[in-house]
Amino acid sequence: MKAFGNLCKTLRKNGYTLGEIVQITGRPKTSVYFHINKMFKTKKLRLKLREIKIRGIRGKGPVKGKSILGRHYTDFKDWTPAYVNLFAHVVFDGSIRNIGILYHNRSPALLRNFVSRMKGIYNFDPKIYKKNDGVICLAYHNVELAPFFKDKISQLFAIITNSGRNLQKEFLSAFFDDEGSVDFRRLRHIRRIRGYQHDNSILMIVQKLLKNFSIDSKVDTRFHEIIISRRENIKKFAQEINFSKGLRVNGKRSNSIWKKDLEKRKILANLLASYQ
Repeated sequence: MKAFGNLCKTLRKNGYTLGEIVQITGRPKTSVYFHINKMFKTKKLRLKLREIKIRGIRGKGPVKGKSILGRHYTDFKDWTPAYVNLFAHVVFDGSIRNIGILYHNRSPALLRNFVSRMKGIYNFDPKIYKKNDGVICLAYHNVELAPFFKDKISQLFAIITNSGRNLQKEFLSAFFDDEGSVDFRRLRHIRRIRGYQHDNSILMIVQKLLKNFSIDSKVDTRFHEIIISRRENIKKFAQEINFSKGLRVNGKRSNSIWKKDLEKRKILANLLASYQ
């Protein structure tokens, strides 16, 4: 036992690590540690241990552009209505950051819809943040999502005007759910649907897609909005696109003309009924 202890101490003095001494002696780590744990680490040994630690960090540390937690998205080749709806919502009320994907809204219906659609490509729950104005932010923190979403959104804009009506309908639905409103002021004879978007090129795409559903509209590039007016166009919009069920106006807004949270589909129905 004494000879073994002396061997451990000699090896330690010569700069061998605990693991190396265990390998040389063939004895258990606890037995080796008993003889060397109180010994002073030489400069040579400290440098050696530091280098081993650095190599370990390099081998196990995060890789740029890769999820630290090993969480990955599921890619797809063919566009479905659900995919169009999801990526369009990111365009209109979402944002792409280096840290991942954000979606901002106050509507429980739209927030639930986004979480449900997101599960199709990224089966992890978002972080939820509530802002002072009541808007909820769904945050999917994953550096892998940013380049993926940027690429898919570019693809979406490239294919949407030549895609099937089912895909175009989902794009329009996402646009008007996020950016649209019903402007109905009966006493002033104002009946129209409006949609806002700072990017006028997107408004032009929306206008073209509406035309595919026989819905005429006007784009106002100065105020960055698209307007659907006249009974036949509004009626066609209600039949073909409409607003999602459960989507309500914010009656608490200072400029709200309704002063209560009415469902947009109901307001639109009342607008059409007012023509009779």
